[in-house]
Amino acid sequence: MHAHPATMLPGEPSPFSPTLDADSQPRLLLVDDEPRLLASLYELLQGRGYRLVTAPSGTEALAQLSRQRFDLVLLDLRLPDIGGHEIMDFINDRGIDADVIVMSGEVGIDAAIGALKRGAYSYLRKPYSREELLSTVSNALGRRRLALENARIANQLENSEKMYRYLVDSSPDIIYTLNHEGRFTFVNDRAYQLLGYTREELIGKHYSIVVHEEDLERARYVFNERRIDERASRNVELRLKCRGGNGNTSNDRTFNTTLMTISLNAIGMHVPDQEVKKLEFFGTYGVARDITDRKRAEEVIAYQAYHDILTDLPNRILFKDRLGLAVIQAKRKQTELAVMFIDLDRFKLVNDTLGHVKGDELLQQAASRLKECLRKGDTLARQGGDEFTIVLPELVSHDDARMVADKFLACLQLPFDLDGHEVHISASIGIAIYPKDGESIDELLRHADIAMYQVKALGKNGHSFYHDSMLEVSHQKIALEQALRRALEHDELEMFYQPQIDAMTGNITGAEALMRWNHPTRGRLSAGEFLPFAEENGLMLPISDWMIGALCRDMLRWNAVGGSDIRLSLNLSPQYLDRGDFFEKMRGALARYAISPQQIEVEITENICIRNPQYAIEQLNKLCELGVSIAIDDFGTGYSSLSYLHRFPIHTIKIDQSFVKEIHEEDGHYPVILAIISIARGLGLNLIAEGVETEEQARYLRANGCMTMQGYLFYRPISLGDFMVALRTRPGSNLRAVLA
Repeated sequence: MHAHPATMLPGEPSPFSPTLDADSQPRLLLVDDEPRLLASLYELLQGRGYRLVTAPSGTEALAQLSRQRFDLVLLDLRLPDIGGHEIMDFINDRGIDADVIVMSGEVGIDAAIGALKRGAYSYLRKPYSREELLSTVSNALGRRRLALENARIANQLENSEKMYRYLVDSSPDIIYTLNHEGRFTFVNDRAYQLLGYTREELIGKHYSIVVHEEDLERARYVFNERRIDERASRNVELRLKCRGGNGNTSNDRTFNTTLMTISLNAIGMHVPDQEVKKLEFFGTYGVARDITDRKRAEEVIAYQAYHDILTDLPNRILFKDRLGLAVIQAKRKQTELAVMFIDLDRFKLVNDTLGHVKGDELLQQAASRLKECLRKGDTLARQGGDEFTIVLPELVSHDDARMVADKFLACLQLPFDLDGHEVHISASIGIAIYPKDGESIDELLRHADIAMYQVKALGKNGHSFYHDSMLEVSHQKIALEQALRRALEHDELEMFYQPQIDAMTGNITGAEALMRWNHPTRGRLSAGEFLPFAEENGLMLPISDWMIGALCRDMLRWNAVGGSDIRLSLNLSPQYLDRGDFFEKMRGALARYAISPQQIEVEITENICIRNPQYAIEQLNKLCELGVSIAIDDFGTGYSSLSYLHRFPIHTIKIDQSFVKEIHEEDGHYPVILAIISIARGLGLNLIAEGVETEEQARYLRANGCMTMQGYLFYRPISLGDFMVALRTRPGSNLRAVLA
């Protein structure tokens, strides 16, 4: 896009004069290196009474700030040349009078803290809503307008005592004056609104009656400084007492107080020479701005930087800090300590079945139970997901760690109640001992993690102390990665297909593609046994490339036996969708093998848009324009499934097998199933039920309007050869036969 020129019009103020007055429009500088976002921001603000200037880089932003004055800067933190924080430093160092609204996609808390410390008016996290942005811009300009109005008022105070009283009492800040003894001679009404003290109660009283006891020494130092001339102004942060309803002081608030020494020369008073000698210092003029909410927000941000928001436990950063201190102390005292790595068994099953909201509740309840088992001085932290870590300092013996681990396992054995759903989980716990199993933080955590995986491999629900032989587990992971890479080279991967059936005619109308690995020693492995490992180790991209080619080749064969009307459903890895050339690879493969895009349906799940939802939507829209359709897999199990229907170009809903499994009676009532069917019917979407295993399930679904099904009642996932046999014989007399 082209930057909109910042041209000066006839009669405009000079570049460095205030612009927020009755006859001028506010000047806004928009800074973002993403052309599409910058253009969108410009269009959103255009025509709203603002003068807009754009800067596609940090360098251009600095140039614009040097050339002319702006009232407001809308600033992206992540710029390719000069970062947003550096631009804010430039504004502060040069004393540029402009407010800053930070807009950032950064997920880390440090970016927000850095922006607030540099005086940002507000921090908007991308993607932000249209209303939120417009409201924040309006509020920022409103505050700026108020500040300029206050400055204009200050000049008018010299000419009108009545206007002075009215405006001072209307100020959002406490304005006051003290005499040379530190007693109040004037205070505006804001003191009563914020502190609960009337003007009559304060006039004549010493300032110390409202200052918090712990801040009195600092207050005395600042109030007793009798600076004059250009050094007459100083700032101090003080806590002031607030009067409660019962007459007692409570709920202290924090104020940023600006003090100005009042000398006789400064206020232009004429007094006899002998009085001047007595009263060279006339008093103090002060403005106290309430910054309590800002201070609390900063405290919350600082707290959240070191704590897990969901469970309120220390996060991995704080845990490593505490573990480091415990190691130093153990080394000094020559004692042992234990590090535990806990992974909740069956959590993913609960999360996938009941949804993320219930999964979060389960994590909170589990964390609460674990905390109750700790000794004084122990630290429990959440590493992320369903993983927790614990440091047990000053071990008397290894039995101390064993006893705590047994308590953990026992407390987790009791059922969890998730809004009427009784859930059972267990835990796998790995334990590493300092200094026997390592002397560094990373070494202890790694060895505890290895011990935990050993428990997983032996059946879960237990604990194990680390020993060196467990390193073999890590070596096996490396071997698995190498074997999976060889599988691609040696053509050991194979696509299987689970047919989708028209419940009225018995015809095969589609098929879901499922990957299998014909392992040379372990036999045929299902996708669940190796694809999660591939996701973790960066192998999904080459595997997905192979899958696209394999599917196209298989479709050529089944189309040749009359299967051109069969739609293929394929599951797409979020990593593959994130890759920039995904769409071109898909389009190229379909063109190369002469496969109609209308035969392809891409299945997406909730996590496909976590990292970059807007980019995911763009990629899926491209597929739709090509003719490929989009399906939501496992619909109803995630907390944001309904939002997909508005944000994504959806054609098909797949009812998750966890809901189908609940159907036990043909005449029963299953409201979740009915609700999903109603949503699909109301929006005109296709509907497929997964995991259909019984006649009762099939009849109930058919009776309530779901006509397409897949599951073991009809077919297991079958090889290409068996699938082609099924196509040749469809609809077939033995529809329910389970093919090997």
